[in-house]
Amino acid sequence: MDRPAVEGPAEAGHHIDFGFSSCPNDTFAFHALVHGLVAGPAVVPYIDDVEALNARAELGGAEVTKISIAAYPRIREHYALLRAGGAAGFGVGPIVVARGAREVGGRIAIPGERTTAALLLRLLGQFDTVAMRFDQIEGAVLRGDVDCGVLIHEGRFTYQAKGLALLADLGAIWEERMQSPLPLAAIAIRRDLVAPIAPRIDAGLRASVQYAFAHPEASQAYVAAHAQEMAPDVVRRHINLYVNQYTVELDERAVHVMLEWSAANGVSAGGARPIFARS
Repeated sequence: MDRPAVEGPAEAGHHIDFGFSSCPNDTFAFHALVHGLVAGPAVVPYIDDVEALNARAELGGAEVTKISIAAYPRIREHYALLRAGGAAGFGVGPIVVARGAREVGGRIAIPGERTTAALLLRLLGQFDTVAMRFDQIEGAVLRGDVDCGVLIHEGRFTYQAKGLALLADLGAIWEERMQSPLPLAAIAIRRDLVAPIAPRIDAGLRASVQYAFAHPEASQAYVAAHAQEMAPDVVRRHINLYVNQYTVELDERAVHVMLEWSAANGVSAGGARPIFARS
C-alpha cells in the first residue's frame, strides 16, 4: 500500500510527539496514524500508562497526548482538547472490587490521583485512597494490601476469574445520575500547536480510527506486542468496548458535564480558556 503524503510540520522534518497508552483500545485506534497508513502529521509515539501521561502533560512534556478527562483542569491553561481519539461511552466505567461482598470503604486502591476513575469514586463518598499503577490493583486487593480497588481497562473483564467480587460500577452510577455517556479520556494538544496542526491531527486521528474499523486485522501484531500477557479474548472485548463512536467524535456535552461536576466537587476548573480546539 502506498502511504499518504505527510502534512503540516512534518514537512519541515518535525514529527509530533504523540502520547498514548499501551492498552489495546489505543494501539488499535492509533496504529494507522503511527504507521503512516492515513494522512496526517507524522508522529513519534510515546507510550505509557495513562496516569504517567497525565503527569507528563502536567509538566508540559507532551505535544499531543491522551489524558484522563479528570486531569484536564490541571493542564487547561496550556492544552486544548481534540474531538477524535478519546474514550467515552456507556458501560465503560471503572468498577470497585474486593475479595468478597462488603461495603465500599477502608483503604481503596486507585489507578492514579489524576485519573477519571479516582474522580468517579467521589460518587460514593470520600475515602482513604492508595494510588498505584492500574495493573497492580487486582494483586493488591487479592493480597489484602488494600480493602478495595478501583479497576479500569481490562480489569472489567478479568476480576471475576481472579476471584474478586464486584461492589460498584461507577460508570453505571454516573450514567444514571448524569444521563450522559461517561467521558473517560481525550486527546489534548498543546495550545501553541492548535493553529498550525490541530485540524490535521484531529483529522488524522479520526482517519486512523476509521481505518482500524475497516481493517481490524492490520493492527493485530502491534496490539499484541503491547498487550503483553493479555489473553486474545480479553484484547478483543477490550477493543470492542472502548473503541466506539465516541472515539471517532467525542461527546462535547459529556465532557462539559464531567468538568462541571468535578468543579462542584472541589476540583479547580483550571481557568477559563476554551476547552476544545477550534479549527
